[in-house]
Amino acid sequence: MDAGLKRELEEKVRSGERLTREDGIALYASDDLAWLGGLAHEVRTRKNGDVVHFNVNRHLNMTNVCTASCAYCSFQRKPGEKDAYTMRIEEAVRLAKAMENENLTELHIVNGLHPNLPWRYYPRSLSELKKALPNVSLKAFTATEIHHFETISGMSASDILDELIEAGLESLTGGGAEIFDWEVRQHIVDHRTHWEDWSRIHRLAHEKGLKTPATMLYGHIEEPRHRVDHVLRLRELQDETGGFQVFIPLRYQHDFVDMQDGKVRNRLQARTTMATGAEALKTFAVSRLLFDNVPHVKVFWVMHGVQTAQLALQHGADDMDGSVVEYKITHDADNYGTPNKLTRDDLLELIRDAGFRPVERNTRYEIIREYPGPDTARREAPQPMRF
Repeated sequence: MDAGLKRELEEKVRSGERLTREDGIALYASDDLAWLGGLAHEVRTRKNGDVVHFNVNRHLNMTNVCTASCAYCSFQRKPGEKDAYTMRIEEAVRLAKAMENENLTELHIVNGLHPNLPWRYYPRSLSELKKALPNVSLKAFTATEIHHFETISGMSASDILDELIEAGLESLTGGGAEIFDWEVRQHIVDHRTHWEDWSRIHRLAHEKGLKTPATMLYGHIEEPRHRVDHVLRLRELQDETGGFQVFIPLRYQHDFVDMQDGKVRNRLQARTTMATGAEALKTFAVSRLLFDNVPHVKVFWVMHGVQTAQLALQHGADDMDGSVVEYKITHDADNYGTPNKLTRDDLLELIRDAGFRPVERNTRYEIIREYPGPDTARREAPQPMRF
């Protein structure tokens, strides 16, 4: 990138002028990661200061049985496969109740698109989970799942959301987004929920007062222009509804675990290489710079590894996803030694070690507790990137 274009982009960012599609593509083409990260850090600091948000959550996947066979997914199983499972509601409640003493504030629920479970299973599961854990927020179901519920129930998404909210739903999850551009999407997704329905369902959720996350799966067969297109579609929807609280770039993972049983369910990996740490940091930085109307950018440490997650906090991210006891969807495709659990104390140490001040939040980003930052009196104490 020539010096003139760099200055032009810096001036746009610092004046608050909205970046264009062409600007986003130019930013991805830059090989100056320090400059790019510093610019994104300016924006995250203006929005969120020296704070890194986190929450203590647990993931619950009640079934891995799925009618879809998405090319990147190693989580799904077909009915009758040896390790396919579907929990009875009582079993899901028992597992959730066992987490109660960990002071969690959020239960994150995503499932396969089960061909035979009746619609009533889902609101009843939320209702029973809420009874068991009345002080825990239920973040549940992707837009893809809501679309599936329309099919199996014959109800509209609006009525489905009303019933789920009455049962205790506080937020949808951001999944099912992957990459919206059809040029890529047709090769990676094996279900019916594409941009039109994904955006329709999140728009409805926002109209009903829910705040939701949005995600992007990157680092597979897409190109930077597809990532820019993905973010700009979400940015336009955010202009309309204001309902997205956070954007979460998710790094595509190769399938290592299932290769050991002779099945490679991830059909992309033969022709892909996973995103490097530098590419991950660039994706966080460009996303933060383009997303001028979304307050938070989250790094999901399970998909990026702990060290890259810490570095992402210097490249635009201000939220580190909370502690996870078991996250099957990624750990079925992870061979990098990433831990499957971080405690609250682990997160506090990671955030301070990166030079930031930890703030615990709930699902709606309301502050639960603020913690001291790093000890600045220590010579070796880390400090956030300065600009």
